Amino acid sequence: MSNLFSAKESEQFLDIAINGEMPDERGRFGPFGGRYVSETLVPAFERLEIGVKEHLHSQAFQAEFQKELREWVGRPTALSFAPRLSESWGAEVWIKREDLAHTGAHKINNAIGQALLAKRIGAKRVIAETGAGQHGVASAAACSRVGLSCSVYMGAVDMERQAPNVDRIRRLGADVIAVESGDKTLRAAIDEAMREWVTDPDGIYYLLGSAVGPHPYPYLVRELQSVIGIESRQQMLDQAGGLPDAVFACVGGGSNAIGLFYPLIGDDIELIGVEAGGIGDGLGENAATLATGTPGVLQGSYTIILQDGDGQVQETQSISAGLDYSGVGPEHALLQATGRVKYISARDDEALEALEELCALEGMLTALETSHAFAAAREYAKKNPGKRILIGNSGRGDKDMPTLTKFPARIRK
Repeated sequence: MSNLFSAKESEQFLDIAINGEMPDERGRFGPFGGRYVSETLVPAFERLEIGVKEHLHSQAFQAEFQKELREWVGRPTALSFAPRLSESWGAEVWIKREDLAHTGAHKINNAIGQALLAKRIGAKRVIAETGAGQHGVASAAACSRVGLSCSVYMGAVDMERQAPNVDRIRRLGADVIAVESGDKTLRAAIDEAMREWVTDPDGIYYLLGSAVGPHPYPYLVRELQSVIGIESRQQMLDQAGGLPDAVFACVGGGSNAIGLFYPLIGDDIELIGVEAGGIGDGLGENAATLATGTPGVLQGSYTIILQDGDGQVQETQSISAGLDYSGVGPEHALLQATGRVKYISARDDEALEALEELCALEGMLTALETSHAFAAAREYAKKNPGKRILIGNSGRGDKDMPTLTKFPARIRK
């Protein structure tokens, strides 16, 4: 979709984005985004949009949010130099450590922000969806922190492969509702959460976990996650002595990637998003939405989605539950269409190999989601020796042990 705009149009859209003027008043990122919802949900979205406009950038909300990020989430998270990866790859490799945030992933930045917002707009309880389980854990923890009850929808397939996180969600005080409909993964979980929201749009707050869905969610999640890129930029200047040549982040719905990329889009840096290449290039064999998808509406937003010739949304395949999604956030669709961000994919076997290498050389067990970014960064380093590379480590890999035990680690000599 990178040829959607002329060069002049791409430049104009990027200027608008860099100036912080996206989305527009209709929730659009260029042609992407917007709000396509049933009439029964319109009041809930209007209420949410009013709440976001009133509170998100108010001095009182930001003071409370920043305090929670410092004292509870544990920000700023570390920027770690990777000496052995650097030596192996022939590059200068830095890792932004969202795995060190409370609950073990970047999801907590958004969860605590939205939980605070839910309290301010008078919600009585919270519902959330989760794929890999990290957003479910983060939502459960954040709701406990602010004193709201929480129910988390999770696909039955994901519950099996992310069993440790299911238990963590429950121990943090939330209910886990198994979704047996559809593909039984993240897309189905979002659908079911939306259906419950319709039943009580005034009393329920839907804490959406990624930069997807109807306006204002893509904007709201981006704003709450941009702390990743803001910190990374300053840390690179302070610790590395300059900005990176290239930045890599995994992309499912895209909250981690947009949080890292957005504060950097005005800099002369290659930005590379890495999707799940699954087991092959065919429809249904991967979750590489931006590589193989086409424009369409999914879960209330006009974006790039995986669909067949009849417009039927297709099931996906990925070893990573967090990347196993048929769409992508609308801002990522725009960034690809303008050519500002390059989106590529890494296959299951490449991600597993990268995960093992990171364990062996740096003593870090990363999440299967982020291992896709490491796989792509390694290939980039081979072709571009001596470059300074930053990789966003979206979360730790403890949650993936039920999957990883099926692929025994090789004995290192």
